[in-house]
Amino acid sequence: MHAAALKQVPACEYNPFEAVQTNIVGAKNVIDAAIDQGVKRVMAVSTDKAVNPVNLYGATKLCAEKMFVQANAYSGEGGARLSCTRYGNVVGSRGSIIPLFIEQRRNGHVTITDPRMTRFWLTLEQGVRFVMRCIQQMHGGEIFVPKIPSMKISDLAETLAPGCERKQVGIRPGEKLHEVLISEDEARHSVELEDMYVIQPAHAWWDRAHWAGSRSLPDGFRYTSDTNPQWLSSAEMRKLIECA
Repeated sequence: MHAAALKQVPACEYNPFEAVQTNIVGAKNVIDAAIDQGVKRVMAVSTDKAVNPVNLYGATKLCAEKMFVQANAYSGEGGARLSCTRYGNVVGSRGSIIPLFIEQRRNGHVTITDPRMTRFWLTLEQGVRFVMRCIQQMHGGEIFVPKIPSMKISDLAETLAPGCERKQVGIRPGEKLHEVLISEDEARHSVELEDMYVIQPAHAWWDRAHWAGSRSLPDGFRYTSDTNPQWLSSAEMRKLIECA
């Protein structure tokens, strides 16, 4: 599994050379090593920010995704199989807004970028279990996307810091109002299973029979945090935080 990345948006914007070296060149090094050493299966961990990227971090992860998918053509039949997983925010991870809200509530106020903002959420354990399962099921070339719930940032603030004053500070450079895990263009070659989506590679070497038992997505489908049918309640978010 390849999970190493320079992942903070401001750090990548400030240090673009390092972002490219780690997230793109580093991914290529992993691919080359896997193919050269005959590793059977390799899974890269990606991010929603790779979809229609508006910041350098997202752009580097998009490049990494493209390399991992197309690397299956380099490895050849019977060689290394490489795929990606892509998901949203991990509860309580470094750089997450949750520790920030918990820290800020001591002072009686929290900073909100935009009250309309929504985000996908899952725990670290959920993410790890999803990755491990996808490694077992992969054929090589897929991008796996779990079905996970959303929550408004304003509702998250109320959950973690009830009664605190809210200061709206505006969206940071390179930040999206809502997260996108599958774009409309990607949906045309994606399929749906009970608890996840599979974005299939649009390349000649891909065998469409790999996911023959799945369902195609409807025209115009997008998987975004603001149109997500699954939403977290305050009680459910507190439970996720306790499990994190």
